[in-house]
Amino acid sequence: MKINQHDYNAIVRDLCQRDFHEYRKEINGKKFKDGWWQREIDYKLQRFYERLIAGERPKLVVQAPPQHGKSAITNDFISWVAGKNPDFRTIYTSFSERLGIRANLHLQRVYDGQVYKNIFPDTRLNERNSVTISGATLRNREVLEYEGHDGYFRNTTVRGSITGEGLDLGIIDDPLKGRESANSQTIRDKTWDWFTDDFFTRFSDEAGFLIILTRWHVDDPVGRMADLFDDLEIVTYPAIAEKDEAHRKVGEALFPEHKSLQFLLDRKKVMADTSWQSLYQQNPFIKGGELFLMMWWKYYRALPVMQWRGIYGDTAQKTKQQNDYTVLQCWGKSLMGQAYLIDQWRGKVESPELLIEARAFWNKHNADKSSPLRHMKIEDKVSGTGLIQTLSREGIPIIGIPRNTDKLMRANDVSPLVESGNVFLNENASYLSSLLAEASQFPNATHDDQIDPLMDALTDILQGDTINYEDIV
Repeated sequence: MKINQHDYNAIVRDLCQRDFHEYRKEINGKKFKDGWWQREIDYKLQRFYERLIAGERPKLVVQAPPQHGKSAITNDFISWVAGKNPDFRTIYTSFSERLGIRANLHLQRVYDGQVYKNIFPDTRLNERNSVTISGATLRNREVLEYEGHDGYFRNTTVRGSITGEGLDLGIIDDPLKGRESANSQTIRDKTWDWFTDDFFTRFSDEAGFLIILTRWHVDDPVGRMADLFDDLEIVTYPAIAEKDEAHRKVGEALFPEHKSLQFLLDRKKVMADTSWQSLYQQNPFIKGGELFLMMWWKYYRALPVMQWRGIYGDTAQKTKQQNDYTVLQCWGKSLMGQAYLIDQWRGKVESPELLIEARAFWNKHNADKSSPLRHMKIEDKVSGTGLIQTLSREGIPIIGIPRNTDKLMRANDVSPLVESGNVFLNENASYLSSLLAEASQFPNATHDDQIDPLMDALTDILQGDTINYEDIV
């Protein structure tokens, strides 16, 4: 049966309103380059919108390499959201005023286009381009207000003024300008202060947060947010696959329809490894002393039988952002004499909550009777001292660890134990990436709280049982 033009337009309009990826293909026409990555990220953004309108306050981070269409995806998403809900207030920020204006002008062209008007006829701008007529909706290079609705698009720069504005959708498109800005502690701190004191205070009660970026530094805004928000969803797309994935094999390009594998390999040849890893592979790291090489670690899926287990902890003295975490790790010694990291808890807590978490961590693993849980060992310092005294009175076999040597000396003693291939990590653990990053950057990482208990555990397990149980307090 032949479909007339009116019915065809209605079908296309309904499909584009419901499906973000179909909308992108329609709004971009022949210039749209399709690929599995485009389809997958479009689906994730549509899911983000569905959670947003459901009041779930979604927080989504998309990490992807440069020149892979991140800004185009972001602009398309803004216009799709505005079409579906023109009452939404969207604030878009980036490191550059030029990028914000470019996004603004692109959106104006989209909104004025007939294709968009056919799909979303209720979302429109002031066609007079006037900002001086009393009562007229704003349309300029900073603000686009939607006629007949409360929503708008507002573009500004990171660290720019948004006083008096409110938002239902906050979008960050690359918060740091480049390597020089990323390497500046002062700029990173000022950027973070703007996020916490300006940007995040503009959020409505059920607002969503979306950041699409290329990683520059472990201590960039995403690195800090990952430490703070348990509900932060982070999806990462390296330019070249480092392992077999659902849609590509190891060594294959992310978006070959746009950037070929040869193009990427050419970029890699002329870049320092640290820059390639951060910008293209989304794996920023601070070059460390190569004490714990990535190739040395071993991994497990199913835990073997343990001879015994022990808990090792490092307690932080302060809970501010720049201070380390408190970490509790449960390690086991297998029948083959190898070390297995079984579990980890990590958080920034004050002393009363620390006691609760430590007690709960002990009880959790003490309930497992598959092998003996011998002890809990905690560094004997300010917050750890109080913890040792309290849990000792409760009958938990807890040992205070004195520190007679610095971390670097201890790491030099322990690193051969990792190199020997006898240290196993859970390949599915949620903390695995942060632990590996911290180890590979040691002693220059932003944090080193996970390394302290790791070194204590490996000393016990792989250098022989050094515990004198008569010393247990």
